[in-house]
Amino acid sequence: MLIFRSIISIFLREYLITFRNFYNVLTVIVFFILGVLIFVFAIGPDKAIYSQIGIGIIWTLILLSTNLSLKKLYQDDFNDGNLILFYISGISLELIVIIKIITAWVFFQLPFLIIIPIVCLILNVTTDKIILLILTFIISSPILTALSSISGSMNLLNNKNFAIGSVIIILFSIPIIIFSVNIINSTTVLVTPQLNILLGILMLFLAITPWISATCIKIAIRNK
Repeated sequence: MLIFRSIISIFLREYLITFRNFYNVLTVIVFFILGVLIFVFAIGPDKAIYSQIGIGIIWTLILLSTNLSLKKLYQDDFNDGNLILFYISGISLELIVIIKIITAWVFFQLPFLIIIPIVCLILNVTTDKIILLILTFIISSPILTALSSISGSMNLLNNKNFAIGSVIIILFSIPIIIFSVNIINSTTVLVTPQLNILLGILMLFLAITPWISATCIKIAIRNK
């Protein structure tokens, strides 16, 4: 019973922190919209081009927005000593990581489900591709959040250069982007196998991320 109270308390804490810092979520949304508008102004009014590269533009901006929003996922709690308090109180760091991933996905990724269809209309993306884009986003966005968790925890070990975490996200996101874009642009026959691969990648990261992030946090706490 005590563990459930701890989980609820941590969830409420993350919710209040994110709600008080709502401008962070707003910044990500504005960044994504401005990125789309920059592409529109740079390319011009040729709708044929948008139908070919629109999906790539959207996924690129999703990746950059994720990198912008989650690169300091653990840094503030580490600097304030909250992670140390969780650690010495006996709460599993793996559990903290899972809660962080869930709350980050809810607040920073779910809003894209509202924005993506609107952006697709601007970029002249067809309805069938919009459906596949939303489907791949639902699968791929937790992977991006898990990657952000890994890079954020690794940044605790290297306070001098936060760019390393961003490089990690971009590097390991390449296969996610490739499979997601190929699913949207491929024929019906090839959709299912690639979706299964993407789901396999999701299951892999959901399994290893809590362990990797928690290990990095423990090392950072001991070295502090």
